[in-house]
Amino acid sequence: MNTLQHTLTTGLALLCFTLAHPAAAKTLDIYFIDVEGGQSTLLVTPQESLLIDTGWAGNGTPGAKPGNPKQSRDAQRIVAAARDAGITQIDYVLITHFHPDHDGGVVELSQLMPIRHFIDHGTLAAECQKDAGCQDAFLAYLAVRNKVPHIEPRPGDRLPLTGIDAIVVSSAASTITKPLAGAGDVNAACTGSAPAAGDPYENPRSTGILVRYGKFRFLDVGDLTGQPLFDLACPRSLIGPVDAYLVAHHGGPDAADPATFAAFRPRVAIMNNGVKKGGAMATYETMHHVAGLEDVWQLHRAEPAGEKNFTADHIANLDESSAHWIKLSANEDGSFRVLNDRTGDYKTYPAR
Repeated sequence: MNTLQHTLTTGLALLCFTLAHPAAAKTLDIYFIDVEGGQSTLLVTPQESLLIDTGWAGNGTPGAKPGNPKQSRDAQRIVAAARDAGITQIDYVLITHFHPDHDGGVVELSQLMPIRHFIDHGTLAAECQKDAGCQDAFLAYLAVRNKVPHIEPRPGDRLPLTGIDAIVVSSAASTITKPLAGAGDVNAACTGSAPAAGDPYENPRSTGILVRYGKFRFLDVGDLTGQPLFDLACPRSLIGPVDAYLVAHHGGPDAADPATFAAFRPRVAIMNNGVKKGGAMATYETMHHVAGLEDVWQLHRAEPAGEKNFTADHIANLDESSAHWIKLSANEDGSFRVLNDRTGDYKTYPAR
């Protein structure tokens, strides 16, 4: 073999190796999946995956029961995001709380792809056991959860994830009581007492986490509202500034307190609202006046918010005829970009 032949052969071998073994992703990718006003948020690190909530069962209507997984609206949407991320299993599923728009999709999803571990706050609130919808969804979830390892973390615990630091900030109606690193400032926006939670039983029990990937910080507290959410923000911010905040409770009116946004100081806020579920006018009015908030990204145009909706280029779905996601890709230096799957356009945010 002459020198030229050897060079070509070596080059082809290296190219084939590269194609067969692509370089590991160096970003934390977060997919905010459209489950029509429920929650399903997929985090994919260079090593593992974490899915926060699974949306609704069946066709997504309230009261729907798990059925044929191939016809499950939300489980299929989660699988589509997982495929886009290049993963074939979910390493951890965290159920923030036991409402059917959060734990309903577990049964069907588990039939479509393996789930290795579950994380939750353990039991259904006593008052919610009287609600047939919550009780039925919870029992269906337990049947799947009990087949694999299960974790019930407490506030202050770190989840056993590789590639990110995920600390539990709330669970089972309790929260951390001491500021996290870089937090603890007195919150001048705190006035009066905690706003009442729309649901006083399960929502305030939501398991919330702060995710850190290098210098990047993402906060997801599920439907946490009422006193526990207030305690994270007042009188001092126990969380500190974050880069991205998934607005609590789908942006409902009980998540509109300006003190919460002043405490977390997000650069971007993401609204996992539906067309008619969540996305309250009061919350949008608040967000239009949050100091330091650069952008709000919405999964849907919110009918309740009317003219207070943000611009269409920041909205993934303008009606219920589509199911586009919002995708955030974060770098360890704290920079990130947000992609609108509907338009294919994205915005880059430099490290701060």
